[in-house]
Amino acid sequence: MLQIELNTGPDWQDKIDWQKRSEKAVGAALSISPYGELAQQSFVLEISVKLSNNDEVQQLNAAYRGKDKPTNVLSFPLVPQDLLQSLSNSDDGEVLLGDIIMAHDVCASEAVEKSIAMEDHASHLLVHGVLHLLGYDHETETDALIMEALEVKALQNLGIANPYTDQHI
Repeated sequence: MLQIELNTGPDWQDKIDWQKRSEKAVGAALSISPYGELAQQSFVLEISVKLSNNDEVQQLNAAYRGKDKPTNVLSFPLVPQDLLQSLSNSDDGEVLLGDIIMAHDVCASEAVEKSIAMEDHASHLLVHGVLHLLGYDHETETDALIMEALEVKALQNLGIANPYTDQHI
């Protein structure tokens, strides 16, 4: 069973149901990955999502990545990728897959630049964050293409347009 622990900061207090958005985005990301069955297991698969602000994300980005600037999303995996397949045998009752944190102002400005709805961009970033929790990365061109293809597929399942087409650049 998939569980999203959502912490919504004051910048994110609007009419959007961020809990439902988060659940759908996380579920879509898991479903297109080789680890989709983890959400259907008898144990609770938990992902913590914090919708925060630029200052907090900048502090974390500086502390953990050595980049003293805010970024749109950070992911902190708690299960090594080589152990993900063995999670289906877990009898712990609960597995914390990891944490995702997003910076409101960076996300909002990117959505405006791309001429897309904030909630759609946030969903994309959540999908992106979950893929990082599952061990995907975009450090090389090949890895980036693989990750982008997975993102596009998950977003398509959510009814969200491909963010990598020229119309959104």
